[in-house]
Amino acid sequence: MSVLERVKDVADSLTPAEQLLIKQVIASPRDIALGTASDLAHRIGVHEATASRLAKKLGYPNYAGFRAAIQEEFIVRTDPATRVRNTLQQTSTAGLLTDLVGREMEALAGLESYVDDGKIIAAARVLLKARRIYIFARGNAEALAVLIDRRLRRMGRDTVVLEGEGRDLAEQVLGMSASDSIVGFAFRRQPTHYGPLMNHARSVGAASVVISGSVGPSLVPAADHLLFAPRAGSQDAFQTLTVPMAICNGLVLSMAKEDPKASLQHLETLGQLIDTFD
Repeated sequence: MSVLERVKDVADSLTPAEQLLIKQVIASPRDIALGTASDLAHRIGVHEATASRLAKKLGYPNYAGFRAAIQEEFIVRTDPATRVRNTLQQTSTAGLLTDLVGREMEALAGLESYVDDGKIIAAARVLLKARRIYIFARGNAEALAVLIDRRLRRMGRDTVVLEGEGRDLAEQVLGMSASDSIVGFAFRRQPTHYGPLMNHARSVGAASVVISGSVGPSLVPAADHLLFAPRAGSQDAFQTLTVPMAICNGLVLSMAKEDPKASLQHLETLGQLIDTFD
């Protein structure tokens, strides 16, 4: 099992201090992989024994075993140029496109091992009940935010795409309530402002749905509904959005299936409006 899979299995039993340790591992894997239990504990101001207990809770014999796993899973994180360069160097004689299609097919084939219909439907029902749906994404994930925003609006859902930094975000979520929900995206690492947004959603009673890659189980705080699966490509190479896009499409289609009358009615009205405007 990977470090993130182990974290997911024990997520409910992690103490606040252990959650902070996991967050630090995700944020600075290279530093943690080269340091000691004392270094990790000192970073966030907890006792060294906390790091050792976390390692054992995750199933490692000691902190050294935990650190070795971190090195294996996270140390390969590199800058964008290096990831593309690595992908190009790994191209087989079959060609770039053939390799890309093969990786996408493999990743999509494994999707159901992480996200099944039950999880998708549960998240869809949350969004169907929401008065307003807030959407949060950073980096490449913003492309998926545009996609899901457009598709939700076409089904008559009231959406707000969260933009800007701290003050802007605070102003935009000021009116969030228990009648609302938030859809977030996270891939290589926990995005800045993810924590405050999710904590605010929880404080006002708004349900949260997060679509993510392998980092999903380590996100703090955890979402009410986590839809995560590894993306095509390795951590040290180019990764695509095909898998999370499939999750987005499954989520929107599940909403239409759960409430076909309202969804189709809005789409039909949209079609008539488009004819009028054209």
